[in-house]
Amino acid sequence: MKWVVIGAVALIAVWLVFTYNGLVALKARVAQAFGDVDVQLKQRRDLIPNLVETVKGYAGHERGTLEAVVRARNEAATARGPGAQAESEAALQSALGRLLALSEAYPDLKANTNFQSLQDELSEVENRLAAARRFFNNAVAEYNAAIAAIPAILFARRLGFHPQAGFDLSETERKLLDAPPSVSF
Repeated sequence: MKWVVIGAVALIAVWLVFTYNGLVALKARVAQAFGDVDVQLKQRRDLIPNLVETVKGYAGHERGTLEAVVRARNEAATARGPGAQAESEAALQSALGRLLALSEAYPDLKANTNFQSLQDELSEVENRLAAARRFFNNAVAEYNAAIAAIPAILFARRLGFHPQAGFDLSETERKLLDAPPSVSF
């Protein structure tokens, strides 16, 4: 009987260690995925000054649009955490949309190879960013499901495993991104 109890306790201990290690691995995956999103966001923010300078040469009198992009970029650069970054990035995306729409009003700008190259590079970064966000949200969903499932739910919170927020946009942010950019001359 004593050996059965010792065996059961040992089995439970091994099971808890495997469960805990699995949660640690999932938490690390979430952190890595967020880092990937952060890298893509930084690459996009690094392109913006070059884009603004190129546009400034052709549409310098569009000062309000250029300042809005720079302000949104700076706010996005200082945002921390998925929620704050999603909000600031939505504002930046909207401002970038207005900036890129200027090319329609300025044929010389639209034909500028530097502007076209920056626009293509920005498009590539946006595609990589979308993939990184999907990977991050998937990692968050797996992690949140793991800490909410039995047996982890019995001890996860006490050991510091708390639900994580995904990189989701609020309804207001979705409207901002879905709305066509407004450009006034």
